[in-house]
Amino acid sequence: MSTTTLATPHTEELLAALTEIVDLSNQDLIQENANVDGQSPMGQMSKLASETAKFYTKNRILSEEVIQAINDNYLHPHDLDFMATGTTTCCQIPLGKLLKGGFNTGHGFMREPNDISSALALSSIILQSNQNMQHGGQSYPLFDYDLAPYVHKTYCNHLKRLKSYPITLTLEEIEELAWKETDRDVYQASESFIHNCNSMHSRGGGQVPFISINYGTDTSKEGRLLIKNILLATKAGLGNGETPIFPIQVFKIKKGINFDTEEPNYDLYQLALVTTAKRLFPNFSFIDSSFNKPFYDGTPDSEVAYMGCRTRVMANIHGQENSIGRGNLSFISINIVKIALTADNYQSFLLKLDYYLDLAIKQLLERYEFQINKRAKHFSFLYGQHVWKDSDKLNSEDKLETVLKHGTLSVGFIGLAEALVSLTGKHHGESESAYQLGYQIVKYMRVKMDQASEKYQLNFSLIATPAEGLSGKFTKRDQQTFGKIKGITDRSYYTNSFHIPVYYSIIAIEKITKEGPFHSLCNGGHISYIECNGDVSKNVEALDVLVKTMAVSDFGYGSINHPVDRCKCCGYTGIINNECPSCQNQSEDMIERIRRITGYLVGDMSKWNTAKRSEEQERVKHK
Repeated sequence: MSTTTLATPHTEELLAALTEIVDLSNQDLIQENANVDGQSPMGQMSKLASETAKFYTKNRILSEEVIQAINDNYLHPHDLDFMATGTTTCCQIPLGKLLKGGFNTGHGFMREPNDISSALALSSIILQSNQNMQHGGQSYPLFDYDLAPYVHKTYCNHLKRLKSYPITLTLEEIEELAWKETDRDVYQASESFIHNCNSMHSRGGGQVPFISINYGTDTSKEGRLLIKNILLATKAGLGNGETPIFPIQVFKIKKGINFDTEEPNYDLYQLALVTTAKRLFPNFSFIDSSFNKPFYDGTPDSEVAYMGCRTRVMANIHGQENSIGRGNLSFISINIVKIALTADNYQSFLLKLDYYLDLAIKQLLERYEFQINKRAKHFSFLYGQHVWKDSDKLNSEDKLETVLKHGTLSVGFIGLAEALVSLTGKHHGESESAYQLGYQIVKYMRVKMDQASEKYQLNFSLIATPAEGLSGKFTKRDQQTFGKIKGITDRSYYTNSFHIPVYYSIIAIEKITKEGPFHSLCNGGHISYIECNGDVSKNVEALDVLVKTMAVSDFGYGSINHPVDRCKCCGYTGIINNECPSCQNQSEDMIERIRRITGYLVGDMSKWNTAKRSEEQERVKHK
């Protein structure tokens, strides 16, 4: 580890940033993350700590070479403010194991629940407790399978009670009534879980936990009942009809289970389409894609699971290859636009890209060394409650290498479209030759990650960066260096990862087929969106076509965007232009506009930074 004393940023710059936070005068600074209310007291405290922690990390932990690359706007280590704490990014939580054995949040033991209401209540507590152990999100990879036993317990409770009554009903009638009451309980528990996900707070009250759930393939009666009711509760919305922001919901698509009409969960897939048409969730993942199917052996544990904005963790050179009890350790993004702008030709671009890929790998290794030298006791819930794979083998004083070696280290990228314009004059949406070049660039980065995995015996991966705050940071600094170059630096944001630019008019099917091949290259995470116009709830068949096209185009993870507005005056939900069609409200402050920012939803666009607001305004609809 370096103990460099480079003052980057300088003390004066740090004080200036802290002043902007106190004065709430810099929207882009206080709202880098739209999931955090940066204007609240706890949000301000968090941001003050964040900027100070970054200052410490740059001056006491990072190597000078990495600091220089950050200062030169080529590299961006994500969540740098958490580096000094040794936290990891995210984790796929083995919910069934925690519920079965019970768990301790640090203030008392929670025993195994006896019904679905208690099980989902404890599921919320697990998420809230775990959020304080890491800097990213968390997910339940087997939401339906893990909770089905507690649906069954609920049914057994009702059956036992009904059998004790002196009533003249047949056993078949009693069983039918028990299932009916169970159905009611599962809906109420699902409704409560969704309300909890949008109201409980973590990290000192600064934000609600960043939560994902994966479901859709459990064909048992209990599992199907849970899937149905979580979708119905999502579709119904919150107390005043608001669209739930969390959990991020991922419906897993699998041939033989829910893909075609004769399959057992096809009806639930149709309900998922109806729900996403109204609430933007669930998104859709594809177990049968060329890069997810090889992991699938017919068991639930082998099904791919996604979390957060797009993170995917499957391959593992140190053991069983699945998502359970594993996560991303950290990731860093490369500004390939600046590399292109400073390259004389494609060969010099590759040489420079190679240098910064090596440097990104070096930074991830530095951070990994820092993380594994923490001790299990420093993360009492993650490791003490055996959330992470193999953490049951740790004592409180043990260091973390044997556990964290199962995680992933990811390099991401931003602005493929703008880089291609710099190199060829056109982006990959408008030119076939630019498209082929873009594919080769991303493939080059993926090969580099595979080589790093082999060399260092760690799970390196390539991620399609979910650029939120970074989309404007890289661009703003490049504008200071290069000015505004048409098609490259003339907007306030760079295009997210490998996506076709949001402002480029393209047919939906063509966008899907063009972006699909990039999913297999970005094994650390990926997502693609389609922007629909109008009320898609009136054309669910079209959504079905889009999802099926994603499946045949080798998507791993996709979602469908469309306008979801709500009038705060009368509660009307639908498309609202300048005036509410129900009560004629024309006040923009009284209209909630739900939009997807990088992979998750945000209902109050006042929490968006300038770059993402600009990007949202320029999104064209795909016909």
